[in-house]
Amino acid sequence: MAPRRLRLNSWTAQGSCLAPAIPRPLFLYGLSLCFCFFLLSCGQPASNRLNPKAPKEAYNITEMEVRNERFLSTVHVPVSIALGDVERQINAQVNGLIYEDNSLEDNNRDQFMTKVWKRGTILVTAEDSLFHFTVPLRIWVKAGVSVLGFTQYKETEFEIDLRFKTKFDLDKDWSVHTQTQADGYGWVRKPTVSVVGVNIPITNFVSRMIDKNLGTITKTIDQQVRRNVDIRTPVLKVWNTLREPYLLSEKYRTYLQVVPKRVLITPLRFEGRIIRATIGIEGFTLTTTGAKPEVHPAVSLPDLTVVSQVKDDFQIGLLSEATYPEVAKIAAEEFVGKSFSFNENRYHVTITSIDLYGQNENLIIKAGLKGTINGDIYLRGRPYYDAHDQTISLKDLHFDLDTKNILAQSASWLLKGTFARTLEKQLTIPVGSQIADMQKLLQQQLKNNQLAKGVVINGQIDEIRPDQVYLTPTAMLAVVNAHGRLDVKVEGLQ
Repeated sequence: MAPRRLRLNSWTAQGSCLAPAIPRPLFLYGLSLCFCFFLLSCGQPASNRLNPKAPKEAYNITEMEVRNERFLSTVHVPVSIALGDVERQINAQVNGLIYEDNSLEDNNRDQFMTKVWKRGTILVTAEDSLFHFTVPLRIWVKAGVSVLGFTQYKETEFEIDLRFKTKFDLDKDWSVHTQTQADGYGWVRKPTVSVVGVNIPITNFVSRMIDKNLGTITKTIDQQVRRNVDIRTPVLKVWNTLREPYLLSEKYRTYLQVVPKRVLITPLRFEGRIIRATIGIEGFTLTTTGAKPEVHPAVSLPDLTVVSQVKDDFQIGLLSEATYPEVAKIAAEEFVGKSFSFNENRYHVTITSIDLYGQNENLIIKAGLKGTINGDIYLRGRPYYDAHDQTISLKDLHFDLDTKNILAQSASWLLKGTFARTLEKQLTIPVGSQIADMQKLLQQQLKNNQLAKGVVINGQIDEIRPDQVYLTPTAMLAVVNAHGRLDVKVEGLQ
């Protein structure tokens, strides 16, 4: 009788469920096949299915930040002021009694009192960078007159035209600064006094008194001009007019804004009866979309800077927008259903879908494929504005790193083919019509447009220079810089 242990082993080898025993060589062969199948299934996805990691969506800038990008410009303001306007300003401000000396004891007991009134219209001419004023005056005088050793006080009244020449400047705080010198005078009605019923001319005496007091008179005129001639108010009016948002396009709800920072001015030039100068308002220009921006009027002006020349340099950014759904639709119309063959038709893929989004400065393209391989792949490239074709195009389009690593293991033929180069070459987004429309509207609005009474704007766009394409969370924005000149002509002092 066989040992019990052996009987147990014999029963186990034959199976406990009455199953026939599997020959050992056949069992090992089947096990080897299963192991090989397992290795193959682990080394390659079923049906060559791709599943790379999607690049993370990210943006460095918002649409509003792009639209509010500022461009340093100089608004060129040639100013022409008629001397008639200067006369009007001065005559409106200088009226009535303009000078008086009410003491006989001052000025070393000069025994002289006087009051001076403006008699008529002050006339203004200009020559050799100087203003020439003719001031019609009525003068009352009380003076001590010595007769036979006795001093008698006599009064007289006469009319005279005093002439002055003045150098005119503007101070940094926009106040008017003048340096006035006497330039002679002419009698209209000569002074006389009555002594014992006889009118005695005292022209020589009064002349000496006038000559003696001309320094005081010119000083007083300068003080009056500085106090009463107001340049700051009309310039502040122009300043606030320029700061007002300026509608460029109702269709695109686009406004032009000037954010002035500094005011420049050239020295005054005299041409006949016209005073000319050029004011440069240096600041930032920007375009905004949506509701009209609210701008509160300024109550003061920055300091004035005198320069020999004001640049004529104006620029503004024109924007064209392409949303990601719009771009994806254009790309789908171009590529979905398109097939690519590789290695003499050994491999092939067909594009089934296209999607796009941004990752900082790069545009991410998600392309669905079917064919020799199936699934999604990701490519990245940098968008730019092609000025020649007026399109948003891509450069340096290549497979994303994770996609590249997976393709290197399973479909290196796709890496070595023309797939990425074809997408780079053919994926373009036309934006030229938007930019052309904006340029046309801008030019129309800058042509002989009256902003306010006496303030007319004229501009010319001479050149369009590409800037760059910005990727924002909502859209791709192509920015081009419009360069030209912008003149704001100010007629007179209103």
